[in-house]
Amino acid sequence: MNAGRASSDSRVLYTAITVTVTSILILVCEFAGHLWSEGGFADLLSWMRIVAGIVGLIALAAGAPLGLRELGERRRLAVEAIRTRRQVENLFQMTDMLQSALGYDDANAVLRATASELLSGFGGALYVFNNSRDRLDLSASWDWPDGSPPPDTISPAHCWALKRGKPHVNHIGGNALRCEHLAPEILVLEIPMMARGEVYGLLCVQSGDADAEPRLSDIASLAEAVADAMSLALSNIALREKLRTQALRDPLTGLYNRRYMEDILDRSVDQAERSSSPLSAVMIDLDHFKLLNDEHGHALGDAVLREVAAAIVGAIRPCDVACRYGGEELLVILPDCSLEDAVLKANVLRARIESLSENHNCRVTASFGVATIPDNSSNAGDVLAAADAALYRAKQEGRNRVVAAQRRQNAPVAQLVAAAE
Repeated sequence: MNAGRASSDSRVLYTAITVTVTSILILVCEFAGHLWSEGGFADLLSWMRIVAGIVGLIALAAGAPLGLRELGERRRLAVEAIRTRRQVENLFQMTDMLQSALGYDDANAVLRATASELLSGFGGALYVFNNSRDRLDLSASWDWPDGSPPPDTISPAHCWALKRGKPHVNHIGGNALRCEHLAPEILVLEIPMMARGEVYGLLCVQSGDADAEPRLSDIASLAEAVADAMSLALSNIALREKLRTQALRDPLTGLYNRRYMEDILDRSVDQAERSSSPLSAVMIDLDHFKLLNDEHGHALGDAVLREVAAAIVGAIRPCDVACRYGGEELLVILPDCSLEDAVLKANVLRARIESLSENHNCRVTASFGVATIPDNSSNAGDVLAAADAALYRAKQEGRNRVVAAQRRQNAPVAQLVAAAE
């Protein structure tokens, strides 16, 4: 392109020089004609003027279209430069807005607004990895055909862009190399979103128009720039989520930590008082856990703790909260749950924990203490103390059992025991 432009500039220069020289020649002939207005020399000057005029006209005829084309090309380049500058400004604005994004919802809104401006006429979809990084979930989508919506999830093993680690165009046609999760009738550009050497998501840009191939090729580099800006935002959001999780959860078991437990317990007690509903706390302590660590090693002890936590989480409701209280002690908060129902739930958890013994060829059991507001206490501190006292009784009476705290005013309550033997 640069060589063609240089050749064009040379031709315009030669034309300008030719017109200039002929104009000077005409002026010289005109001046000489005034000096020698008679004789054969005057006729020669007249013919020279005619020839110079003809040459000038030919040069103008040859150079004018070229000059007009050059002006049009320069005008087009100026428009393209203005359009590129606006795109860069929009990308900078997008990057600035993404710095203020608090989560994926904010980032999705910024991406949709920017894509509608920069990638007008194209549909898009954003996928982000789930916590286990075994699939990508649809986070946002816009302007996809009604009959071919983007899939809700994508497996990394089925995506050529993720497997190759670079943008991949899913062309239309029987011989095209396409990802399994895409509809066959739409052209899709998939761009891995990488930051700090790690893939955080996938940006898909699609078009179903007849001229989709050249149009998609024209905006490919712009789409990659959008993906680069978005990938850094996803990296920052993932980092904030990781730090938040580390602040709230126990790193070994994945359960909430004691700091979060104290906060959520106070709020749950306030909510129970406002709604006049019961709130139960189940204190759990693994039996002979120190002996298990001494005989089988701390690696097995950590594995047992993780599996116990998973067994508890798998048996409680979404509104319930499971926490690591400290060491091998765990706590489950059960909103809107009576003492009787909490004892039943604790027995389910006791049986699930005992069933883990088969996985490790060693005995794994736990003792449970259950207390409820308002049956056993009236505040957060008292309900934990009551549950802890019931847990102590369960250990005294043989372990691997569930014991409910006594009701207030020393009213006797039936001791509910699930013996292991």
